[in-house]
Amino acid sequence: MRTFTKFSLRFAAYLLVVAYLVGDLFIFEGPLKKRIAAKDPNSPEAIAAAKANGVVARVFNHHITRSQLDYAIHERLWLEGKTLSDLTPGDTKLVTYAALGELIDHELLRVKVKVNTKELPVSEEEINERLTRFVGRFETKGHLESAMKSMGIADEDALRHRIAARIQQEKYVTMRVDPLVNVSEEEIAAFYEANAEALARPERIQARHIFLSTLNSPSEEVEAKLKPALALLKAGEKDFKTLAVELSEDSASKSKGGDLGWMSKARLPADFAEPAFAMKQGDPQLIETKIGWHLLEITDRKPAEPRTLDETREEITAAITATKRHQAVVDFRSALRRFEDAKIDIFHDQLAP
Repeated sequence: MRTFTKFSLRFAAYLLVVAYLVGDLFIFEGPLKKRIAAKDPNSPEAIAAAKANGVVARVFNHHITRSQLDYAIHERLWLEGKTLSDLTPGDTKLVTYAALGELIDHELLRVKVKVNTKELPVSEEEINERLTRFVGRFETKGHLESAMKSMGIADEDALRHRIAARIQQEKYVTMRVDPLVNVSEEEIAAFYEANAEALARPERIQARHIFLSTLNSPSEEVEAKLKPALALLKAGEKDFKTLAVELSEDSASKSKGGDLGWMSKARLPADFAEPAFAMKQGDPQLIETKIGWHLLEITDRKPAEPRTLDETREEITAAITATKRHQAVVDFRSALRRFEDAKIDIFHDQLAP
């Protein structure tokens, strides 16, 4: 009888547990169901929690936060010399989705690189060189630390790890893309025919100058210092090299008698290039630019002249390769995103500025 009673009690307890579980899971929103739902990344509860924590997108359930996106937008605009205040609402949306696309690509590539890590070694020298460039973009240590915080980077070791991962991703893309980029002789010849004028050697001048800065002195005073030197030159009482050594503030050229070497117009500031290329050879003149006064003389001149296909072959090949490679990278990233589309979640309602 006792055995039967114990069995009955156990069976009743079992039925109660089953009834509770059925009720919790299928009839009402019990704590167990909520706990299970919270662990499902695609449940409404998990999505709501992610949004509440500032998540704007997920890639393989790796979270991309609003602060990371804001930094990526800022970086993208910084490289273009712009800020958000320069953009229209439509442009802001385009920039936001472009920056988010970069972050999504980064996460997709991060997963792909894990499988190919041994094939993509990164040296300390590569990391150090990239780290130096990255740090150099910030005016102060505080600005650097603020940027690191917004990207979720705790310290320099974490930053080095992030840089190494980015280099590996670049190498992975190169490994997949470069074999697809080829340049034929026909393409080189066609490019040369279409761009022969642009490929021509431009007009060049050889010049020398005596320079005085107007940074800390009125323009009139600086000009007055150079006028006697110009008079001495034209009278033949002093030669250019002597005056350059005596007066010029251009430390790079004064020891060479003011010689600036051969120059093309495209490589010079406009306020210097325009008057310089308009001057007659052997006739020194005073010209003013935004940095100061120049006593300038054109010593030789070479007209624009065409270059042969052989002379420009390497330049043309590099240009076509760069264009093709850029498009191949765009195509590769687009294909990768399409292939992994099911693993990407974008919370569009979180993307308003």
